[in-house]
Amino acid sequence: MPVSYKTLGLQNTRKMFQDAMAGKYAIPAYNFNNLEQLQAIVLGCIDSRSPVILQVSKGAREYANATLLRCMAMGAVEITKEAGVEIPIALHLDHGDSYELCVSCIETGFSSVMIDGSHLPFEENMELTRRVVEYAHKHDVTVEGELGVLAGIEDEVSHAVSHYTKPEEVETFVKNTGVDSLAISIGTSHGAFKFKPNEPIPPLRFDILEEIERRIPGFPIVLHGASSVMPEYVDMINHYGGDLIGAVGVPEEQLRRAAASAVCKINIDSDGRLAFTAKIREALIKDPKNFDPRKYLAKAREALRSVIVHKNENVLGSANRI
Repeated sequence: MPVSYKTLGLQNTRKMFQDAMAGKYAIPAYNFNNLEQLQAIVLGCIDSRSPVILQVSKGAREYANATLLRCMAMGAVEITKEAGVEIPIALHLDHGDSYELCVSCIETGFSSVMIDGSHLPFEENMELTRRVVEYAHKHDVTVEGELGVLAGIEDEVSHAVSHYTKPEEVETFVKNTGVDSLAISIGTSHGAFKFKPNEPIPPLRFDILEEIERRIPGFPIVLHGASSVMPEYVDMINHYGGDLIGAVGVPEEQLRRAAASAVCKINIDSDGRLAFTAKIREALIKDPKNFDPRKYLAKAREALRSVIVHKNENVLGSANRI
């Protein structure tokens, strides 16, 4: 039986984005794969009183199990109620790669889906996105599309080279698909190795963003691949036996600038993975006799919770917006 996200206490992103654009901040969209990551995200957003989009990739959904994932999302909503801080929460499919996957997510409680046809020719991307929108809107689910290609690797998404979004295409795409938000490529990338180490980090292409804003004024824009690859956690991973030499991310000041524009959703995945992994490595090296997952996962959960608060307060501007 299909399940509506509304019965789970979730929200779609429509009002979230309206509020974010009016307040000149961005809604955080955090990816998670397991219970401890979800706990950290929700508790961090309670601490900072921030709305949040819980993001799940195709691979993460398979890993967690679709039925269990639905119950976890409902549990996240209940935690906020118990804390007396009922923050708006959306459950979003990140980088959906087919119409069928989007339909399946909608029928199992997702309130928002992304259909990523950016690798397809323009007309095919537009047609695929239009089909997903047509189905999703029947269920009051919001849809994110994408124009342009980000380099890097994230789960099933892998591209060697970035292709900037062409501003001249956005009007036609938005008009013909009915999509609710648009992910664009202006220089961010997936993964922890976004730029070459020991070289100046190229600034984001705000000129492209501004031209897109001019062509589709007031339309919600999304940035993927926006982790800053926090150096303290990269260093910790390397110190405790990891190999992430040369990992570089997007400077936080550029993300703050983007969040004050039409960019009302910023995706962060790698930073969460790095903090989580760093604290697990540290805990196991410092206490090699420990084999209780609760002890090392609790340390990872608290580190990620701190990252969430920092991002909401100092980067995205989403803290204290409820």
